[in-house]
Amino acid sequence: MKTIFKDIDHYISVQTPDVQSLLEQMRQTIKKAAPKAEEKISYNLPFYRQNGHLAAFVSQKNHLSFVTMSTAVIKLFKAELKNFKVSGTTIHFQPKNPIPSTLVKKIIKARIKENINKLSKTKKK
Repeated sequence: MKTIFKDIDHYISVQTPDVQSLLEQMRQTIKKAAPKAEEKISYNLPFYRQNGHLAAFVSQKNHLSFVTMSTAVIKLFKAELKNFKVSGTTIHFQPKNPIPSTLVKKIIKARIKENINKLSKTKKK
């Protein structure tokens, strides 16, 4: 039976201790970079919104993923992501080789800026 997560605390709590630590660190980095972001479960995974979709993370059987929801941001940080497997807007990584917090913070800041730019373009129309 598939677990339905009620919140991010619940999601993190069912992971192995090493993964719990990594996901909590990512969570805190996202919260520091985007203190106004709404934190929730969407599609049964941890998800953040601020002026639109911001980012998500997920723990899978063989790896962890950080979902940037932006091909432009992936291109912007291509050089810094060279040691990670990237698929579309998702960065896959192993617990032994996590995405550095500084890079997560830069990605979140870029996503906030991107979302604000999209909103201002929509309002001009």
